[in-house]
Amino acid sequence: MMAAKQNPAVVGEIRNHEPMSHHTSWRAGGPAETFFRPESLDDLSQFLQSLDTGVPVFWFGLGSNLLVRDGGLPGVVIAASGLFMTLEKSAEQLVRVGASVPCTQLARQCIRWNLGPSEFFAGIPGLLGGALAMNAGAHGSETWESVRFVRTIDRYGEIRQRLPEEYEIAYRSVRGPEDEWFIEAELEFESGVGASMETLKDMLARRKNTQPLGLPTCGSVFRNPPGDHAARLIEACGLKGCRIGEAEVSEKHANFIINRGEASALDIENLIHHVQQTVADQTGIELIPEVRIVGEALR
Repeated sequence: MMAAKQNPAVVGEIRNHEPMSHHTSWRAGGPAETFFRPESLDDLSQFLQSLDTGVPVFWFGLGSNLLVRDGGLPGVVIAASGLFMTLEKSAEQLVRVGASVPCTQLARQCIRWNLGPSEFFAGIPGLLGGALAMNAGAHGSETWESVRFVRTIDRYGEIRQRLPEEYEIAYRSVRGPEDEWFIEAELEFESGVGASMETLKDMLARRKNTQPLGLPTCGSVFRNPPGDHAARLIEACGLKGCRIGEAEVSEKHANFIINRGEASALDIENLIHHVQQTVADQTGIELIPEVRIVGEALR
């Protein structure tokens, strides 16, 4: 497939058949047909305008909540992490944040500015763009509670500004215009209610003590069902330590699946289905994946 027309204005890095296992936190998954890392917003816009009609476009951040199947991703993967790094106050209680800013960095800066509630962002392992895309949250708060507006770019390189009411926002779910991706947001907080840096350090320490950080995982695999916790249900069903191939349910936190070595994406996906089926059989509760599973099965 010819993904893009020749365009001398495009200066970013283009790779063919790039292994997505090199870019996802699970360290698993097949190749991207075309992998593009833009140098600037203008470069990105030029590249998107050069794409042939009908070529699939997949927007990629840190890969911290993503499972790419072993057959890989057709079309184009846009790797925009590091591109949108704005983090500044636009007014007394307003913060302009680029989609490539790590959520932990956002939390730290808001605490310095004495703006909150914002410390919960430190519990989100990824970038703001990913948090916007899934309404990520922690400690009882969610990303879109703070959003005044977002800026997006579509597959034709056009930039738009959109309001929260243009999206269907729910627990770990955001639905909006197709083929648009977040590049920036303006967030609104309250003055004088920011947590202390010590509170933030305590939150990060608790996360370190209760989650298998530093190992190849995607963070929480399943959403918490109403009134309960996925980790409690998985542990109650005796699934801690359960393995399929090199994929294993964490002994430290049951809502994490670890790549213990050379786990394939299929190993991980099969373990996800096994956990779902076991919990459903024993409790009658259907666990809904929080992780995004994309791409094609290996033929």
